[in-house]
Amino acid sequence: MKILASVLTSLIVATWVVVIAIFSVQNYTTVSLKFLFFKSIQIPIGIVLAFSAGAGMIGMTFLQPLWSLTAASGSNYQSEDEAEFFVDEEDF
Repeated sequence: MKILASVLTSLIVATWVVVIAIFSVQNYTTVSLKFLFFKSIQIPIGIVLAFSAGAGMIGMTFLQPLWSLTAASGSNYQSEDEAEFFVDEEDF
């Protein structure tokens, strides 16, 4: 199952890289990013998309383990095995 997940993840990432590459070649429009009173230099929109996608992937790489830690520490439910273990035998 892990192999299938790895292959699927690689396929999705490769597809997005190809889409960004095709988009950046076809649309060589330059853009300037603005945030509050900061303004960037003129750069092609494909490079902006590539850096945004890369930053998103790197960010998710760091955030995903944190979510699993908070989910593991905050879970107060009983698993099915524990629920079956505590069955009253008087009911049978």
